[in-house]
Amino acid sequence: MGMPSGTELLIIFGIIVLLFGAKKIPDLAKGIGKGIKNFKQEMKEVDEVEAEAPKKVEKSEEVASSEEAPKTTTQA
Repeated sequence: MGMPSGTELLIIFGIIVLLFGAKKIPDLAKGIGKGIKNFKQEMKEVDEVEAEAPKKVEKSEEVASSEEAPKTTTQA
């Protein structure tokens, strides 16, 4: 089962036109395009946040290692 041929694509397109109507198809395509654009933008933001996260962890480890823990003495 490979890629659909030219006639199969025409039949599929004809069914889509019958189901949604010629006026709705551009709106559907526009909505799909906006969805893809928003998805890519969110993925880019997630990558930027993940790139910054290790820097914050390193800084907190440096602060924790530079502070000395108070010594406690136990009396028996």
